[in-house]
This record gives sequence, structure tokens and C-alpha cells, in this order.
Amino acid sequence: MWGAIERGKSAAMSAALRPAIRYGGLIAIVAGVMIAAFVLPKAQPKAQPAAGDAAVFAADAALGDAMRAGDKAAARRLLALQFSQVDADGIIHRRKEFLADLKRVAHSPASDVRIRSFGLVAAVTGRHKSAHDADVFFIDIWVKQKGAWRALLMQDVPIAADDAPVAATPAPIAEPQRYACDNPCKTIPYRVRSRAEQDVIAAFQSINTAVVARDANDWAKHVADEFVAYASGLAPIAKSGRIATIERQKDSDATVRVGEVETMRLAVYGDGAVMRATDVDQGRPPCRTARVFMKRDGQWLMAISARTDVRQ
Repeated sequence: MWGAIERGKSAAMSAALRPAIRYGGLIAIVAGVMIAAFVLPKAQPKAQPAAGDAAVFAADAALGDAMRAGDKAAARRLLALQFSQVDADGIIHRRKEFLADLKRVAHSPASDVRIRSFGLVAAVTGRHKSAHDADVFFIDIWVKQKGAWRALLMQDVPIAADDAPVAATPAPIAEPQRYACDNPCKTIPYRVRSRAEQDVIAAFQSINTAVVARDANDWAKHVADEFVAYASGLAPIAKSGRIATIERQKDSDATVRVGEVETMRLAVYGDGAVMRATDVDQGRPPCRTARVFMKRDGQWLMAISARTDVRQ
């Protein structure tokens, strides 16, 4: 009987506490939101990252702070061993050189930040002032290694004027019979190290083959729906815009060539892959190109392309 009485008391107390618990939980949630609003720096992006991207967002902000403070120890902990930075002039700074003089390569706090995740790869994009006070679009690529996010690449792309042409539009050439796409359509100067790398390379070569063939449908098969391309002095272009460009080139019977790969580095992390390359083409300056691939439904798709011209 005492057990029944005690159970009755416990039930009554639980019923009485439920509204308080709900109310207290609501207060805790509101308080958490308010604290987050005050803790985050004021120079933050318009769109805050999702919960799963918070670690990448925090790491990217911490690296920027370390650069501006010249804190080599803090920066070193956030960099992958294969890290490199490409500045707005297309100059590559390897990890050792980057760490040697952080303040020299430091940029201003970022704005318009966006984060896109691809499993163990994440891309942080936005705008900031470069070390030389130029307005640039940037892409910071992070990879998850041994449970921690590390920066693999930081690349600046000079921002285009409002009336600039769109990006990723290979130039038509005369005498089409004299152009055959060997590199990169058939061969590339890179030694494949795994089946996953081979699959990424195959997707990359199919993309270039489709561009040369002016086959928009085949090109689209190897490109993610959310694809965006960025290039020095050109306006960004989405997948739909790139398809329209290829179709116009086909209608005009223009012959299109693509840049040859001079050097390449490729790294696959689960369902994400990062390709860094130096591309060369006749009549154009060399360029540093970063490409992010994602594996979706068993197929590798290009999700981002960023090209920075080398200023000579």
C-alpha cells in the first residue's frame, strides 16, 4: 500500500513538473540563441551555417584570426600537411612559406560566407579583402583528417565587375581540324593512386570531352545540380548557365578548346575529392584551378570550380 501511495505521489509530482520543465526548456533554448548571437563576431555571413557545419565555420574563422594575429602555433594546428594558398595573383604559397609570414598573407574578416559540405570535404566561400587590399572571392577547402578539420587549400579569385562576362567559357578557335584534345581528354600528367582517384579522373576527362564536343547533355551528367564556377575577372556561372553556353557554341558551330593540365594534385576523402591543378592554354595566362568533386548515388560529380589567373 505504501508503494501505491508513493507511486501516486510521484505521478502527481511528475504531472505538476511537466509545465515547468517545458517552460524551463524553452527558456534554455531562447537563452542559447541569445548567447550565440552575442558570442559570434559581428562580421559574420548573412546565412549562418547549419549545425553540422559549425565545426568547419569555427575552424575557418580561427584560421583567419590566427593569420591576422601572426599566431603561427594556432595556424599550424589548423593546416593539413599538404596545405597550399593561392593568392589573387595566382602565386602558390606552400605550408612552410605560408606559416613563415602569416601577417603578410592575412586577409580581412570575411563576408557573405557560405559553407557546402561533401562528407569529409567542406568548402567555405565568400568575400574578403586580400592581403593587398583587393576585393576577392575566396574558397577555403577543408578536409577531415583523424577526426579534425584541416585546411587543405585557400584560394583567392579576383572579383569581377558587375558587367563582366560569365565564367568558364572556353574560347572558340579557328581551324577546328587542327585541334584534338589529348590532354586532358585522354591523358593527364598525374599518377593515379587508387580506384577512387581513377573514377574522379574519369569524370574530369568526361567533362572536358563533352565541352570540346559541345555536348551539353553529356556534360551535365558529370556535374552536380548545385555546381558553380568562378574565374578571375568573370561573373560566377551556375550549371544552367554553363549548359546554355555549351548549347550556343554548338548552334554557332564553334570549335572549343580546353586548357591542358600542366601539374595536378588530387586527394580523395570519402565521398569528397579535391583537385588542384595548373592549367595552360594558347593565348591565355596560366591559371590555378581548384575543383571539388562529390560522390552522389555512386557517381562522381564536379560541384565547384575556381580559377585564378597567374598575373605575369
